[in-house]
Amino acid sequence: MVSYRHILGIAYLLCFISLTVAAKDFVVVIDAGHGGHDSGAVGKTAKEKNINLGVALKLGKLIESKCNDVKVIYTRKTDVFVNLNRRAEIANEAKADLFISIHTNALAKNHTARGASTWTLGLARSDANLEVAKRENAVILYEDDYKTRYAGFDPNSSESYIIFEFMQDQFMSQSVHFASMIQQQFKSSSKRIDSGVHQAGFLVLRATSMPSVLIELGFISTPVEEKYLNSEAGKTSMANSIFNAFIAYKTEQQARESSINNTSPSLDSIQEDEEVRPIANVNTPTNKSASQKETPKKNTRSNAISTKAKPSNNNKVKEESQKVTATNSDVPVFKIQILLSKTKLSDNDKRLKGLKPVEYYIENGTYKYTYAASTNYNEVKRKLKEATAKFKDAFIIAFKQDKKMNVNEAIKEFMQNKNK
Repeated sequence: MVSYRHILGIAYLLCFISLTVAAKDFVVVIDAGHGGHDSGAVGKTAKEKNINLGVALKLGKLIESKCNDVKVIYTRKTDVFVNLNRRAEIANEAKADLFISIHTNALAKNHTARGASTWTLGLARSDANLEVAKRENAVILYEDDYKTRYAGFDPNSSESYIIFEFMQDQFMSQSVHFASMIQQQFKSSSKRIDSGVHQAGFLVLRATSMPSVLIELGFISTPVEEKYLNSEAGKTSMANSIFNAFIAYKTEQQARESSINNTSPSLDSIQEDEEVRPIANVNTPTNKSASQKETPKKNTRSNAISTKAKPSNNNKVKEESQKVTATNSDVPVFKIQILLSKTKLSDNDKRLKGLKPVEYYIENGTYKYTYAASTNYNEVKRKLKEATAKFKDAFIIAFKQDKKMNVNEAIKEFMQNKNK
């Protein structure tokens, strides 16, 4: 088993090695949150907008100096105000491969917390997560005509966030993977408290059409963290951690594409220590290459996690395979995705937490496990509560004719069929 440090070393090396065929630059957009008349969160001596910009510029400089094949674009390089829609537009216009939005967290007076976290787009599953999204989205109140620009969205109203319940991002799997890499680096390289990977309804991520993350560097409302993040050493350390995660992620993506196109040696044999982690919404293939589209396994006995019963008194062994619902139906089949694994899990693996029946499909060499399956969306939605009790980031996906489809379209089709 090759260590993460080994992967990182290879990643650094490949940043300096030209591929044998011409390839377009990898484009990363670095977004320093807030700016200008929007200070963001304010501590005793520091302002969020300045911490964000300091880390963003250091990160960009690292990438520009060490990776000749990467084009860095900033949403701002000075203390100016940029509205949320424009930040996303900059990334989309550049056809970016990655969007990194940098922020600093805060809590109300007399409350303290510590730790760095990384966020992806989705429905906030806790009041605490919702409050983070509300605070970051409140920047639109500084914009002229924000009600028209954001279709009446009220950043302070919980009801407005219902729109994120069915919002499915085709790049979510890549976003969560990159977010996990960032958190690992914050913990190992910067020695920061790991506050985890989360989802919430961030407007700045909603309109981006590439893998995107929003980083909360720490809590400016906690004096010890404010002092660290406002120091040059602190900014440098956090920028280095994000950079390490960036080059590891970029190398993985390019290695996959190169392997498929036979343009350079594959790094598929290099893996981190085996892990199983909850993942967020993935409703279309995550890679850009058409040849990398997922292939859900057909309805065969080997595709299920089989459960063998103990021999009965007459010494006969009864085998009971968990049913795999066919996905080649002409109508959408809804399922609940609960976790992913680099290896196939046994039917009694403790990481499945006793949830049954469980199935899996394979995407890009990863086993993705699902619970429940039905053409009735309402039935699966009722089971979602049961799934999230054990897997808090579980979510609904949909298949049709052996292909994963956008769950919004699947729900729309279900409603149309129901009304016929």
